[in-house]
Amino acid sequence: MPVIGLKIESRSGKVLANIDVDSEDTVAQLKKKYHALAKKYYPARQRLTLPPKEGQKSGEALKDSAKLSDYGLTNGSSVQFKDLGPQIDYSTVFFFEYFGPLVIYPLFFALPQLFYGVAVPMHERALVQKIAAAYWVFHYAKRIFETYFVHTFGHDTMPIRNLFKNCSYYYGFAAYVAYFVNHPRYTAPPVAQSLVCFALALLCQLSNLRCHIILANLRKPGERGYKIPAGFLFNYITCANYTAEIWGWILFTIGTQTAAAGLFTAAGAFQMAEWARGKHRRLVKLFDGKEGREKYPKRWVMFPPFL
Repeated sequence: MPVIGLKIESRSGKVLANIDVDSEDTVAQLKKKYHALAKKYYPARQRLTLPPKEGQKSGEALKDSAKLSDYGLTNGSSVQFKDLGPQIDYSTVFFFEYFGPLVIYPLFFALPQLFYGVAVPMHERALVQKIAAAYWVFHYAKRIFETYFVHTFGHDTMPIRNLFKNCSYYYGFAAYVAYFVNHPRYTAPPVAQSLVCFALALLCQLSNLRCHIILANLRKPGERGYKIPAGFLFNYITCANYTAEIWGWILFTIGTQTAAAGLFTAAGAFQMAEWARGKHRRLVKLFDGKEGREKYPKRWVMFPPFL
């Protein structure tokens, strides 16, 4: 394989390094070689792109699995480097953002004297408060289980700042919802209403789990890229996992009859709607039915009949 010399440049055009590589090396191998020269920039922290063409702000991003020759890089070619900042594993972020709510909510339930200044015997708690606590713990325990045994991630890492942002969101809402649902002055809705809602909410959680298993099995080991989800609710909805998730929290809100839970549900639904629209657009664009590509079937985005 011929050896070629590549220039690693900043976006301003400053040459950061000259590296000799085999023309058939992958982008991942190039990143490792640059890391050997610049220890601070481990591969997950690097973003390499082609120089932008005229009229473009940034060039095409280089995929780790692609060969350098796939991008037409030859001796003397340049690639641009961007520092993505300190990175952290997806699974680590997910664990900490889910572990917090898993602990915070039960603290309000188990230790009312700590948060409300009065002890409440267990037999005086409303049935819905007990069910809500169990449901909450089940949900976040399920999420941690999925993180390590179900989910596959399209990227290995994310910026470490996301850890603090995500944890603030989950920890804050866990305390907010728990404070009102477990309050000694909490007024419980009719028992029948709560039982029906939480039974249906549990069904939504199990549906959400099934959706995640379907998504995890879309790709073969080591395979990346987009696939068309199929089966179960995915035959009708692009982001069926979000559908089940949102309905679970809507039912939690009705079952506890609290505004705090409603606000938590609305905030989560808003964010998931943004993600769902983006994913739906990408799938429709990628699978356009042209040049032998599959045609993406007509489906709801996330929340029929509204979206």
